[in-house]
Amino acid sequence: MFDYSLDDTIIAVSTPLGRGGIGIVRLSGDSALPIALKIFRPKKAGSRILPGRAVLGNLVDPERKEPFEEAYLIHFRAPHSYTTQSVVEISCHGSPVVLEEVLRLGTRFGARLARPGEFTFRAYRGGRIDILQAEAVDDLIRAPNIEAARKAFGHLDGGLSARMAGLRRRIVEILGLIEAAIEFPDEKLPVSPRNIEAGLEEMTGYLDALIAGYDAGRALLEGVTLAIVGRANVGKSTLFNALLAHERAIVTPFPGTTRDFLREKVRIKDVDFNLVDMAGLRRAATAVEKEGIRRSREIAAQADGILFLFDASKKDFEEDLTLLDEFKDKKAVLVFNKIDLGRKPDLGKVRARIGRRPFLEISALRGTNLERLKAAISKTFAPRNVDRGDVIFHLWQKLALEDMGARLRRAKRLLSDGHPEEMYVEEIREIVPALGRFLGEIRSDDVLADIFGRFCVGK
Repeated sequence: MFDYSLDDTIIAVSTPLGRGGIGIVRLSGDSALPIALKIFRPKKAGSRILPGRAVLGNLVDPERKEPFEEAYLIHFRAPHSYTTQSVVEISCHGSPVVLEEVLRLGTRFGARLARPGEFTFRAYRGGRIDILQAEAVDDLIRAPNIEAARKAFGHLDGGLSARMAGLRRRIVEILGLIEAAIEFPDEKLPVSPRNIEAGLEEMTGYLDALIAGYDAGRALLEGVTLAIVGRANVGKSTLFNALLAHERAIVTPFPGTTRDFLREKVRIKDVDFNLVDMAGLRRAATAVEKEGIRRSREIAAQADGILFLFDASKKDFEEDLTLLDEFKDKKAVLVFNKIDLGRKPDLGKVRARIGRRPFLEISALRGTNLERLKAAISKTFAPRNVDRGDVIFHLWQKLALEDMGARLRRAKRLLSDGHPEEMYVEEIREIVPALGRFLGEIRSDDVLADIFGRFCVGK
């Protein structure tokens, strides 16, 4: 059972762990200001603590009666604060020792150490933000690039919430028309099945566009995972090192050097790619190599895309090309490596097998055509149309939207097939509570635990 009490006064360090120029300790709850004033002494005698005004003072241990730090204190009066409760922020030097002492004194005088995400949870429960905005706080903090930050801020600013609320109003409007026609059949209310069907189609289209934005959102937030796949000794580790621009993988002229997998992040045209260098796919000589090959196939199957690597200095590609059939449903770029050793394959024959998949020739060792390869990676695997429309970042959101979309489709099908209003109105009616859960108005403990459990302490 997910249960963060709202009655306690909580305290936490809200700045990152470690040494820094500034550290902030935050308190929230009815006793936030009284507790803070037990350890904070304004430098100017008689200074009033006015809401939203920074006051300079010293931090003091009342038992020792001597200051140990200079700090600013700001009080935010309820409900005009982040949590909608009384909030105090103490800004001092970012010394771990000092910050720990502030926490120690705060808990001695009645505060409780905050749990992960508890400040934002109080903002959600206080009605300042909804669940989509609460999750966007963590997304914004963790954003690995400015585009992800922009999208997360758009959610935090309430854009997606407003559009989903508009969708709910449209559904309620359609429900009202249908249910009025059912309730008062003698009134002959002007309910047009064609207009209802058009409305269902429009709402389904919006949900489909939002669901389609999941891959782009996840790619922005987590990066695109690319598996480098090929037979042993085709130069996978050399290419891995070349794309990273440093020697990360061990490279030898002997097949089977890579037994496990290596994962590193590289940025190509403002998108993060998680590159995975793996064991070559061949008949294993040892139990260790067999396990490495099993893992390679598993990782490749789960990756967002594949770089198929072939040895261009070899004439026979038949065994290599069978790998394409194994991963035929994956986005892929075909890379013919080692052109510095001379090109031997019949590329016309190869083109007939690879279809429309993009391919190019490179020398990972010499760096030949490496920039062209990066451009091909960006064009093939980078999320598309990120600047247009909404994206969603999390799987639970995608699954919830898919459920709503499925209900709209069933309602539209029943309507198109001429079934009575009583049948298809049930499907539409179920979308209203589903939207309530999506926006967090209907509390789901599992969703709350998943969201706030990912937060850092102090946010």
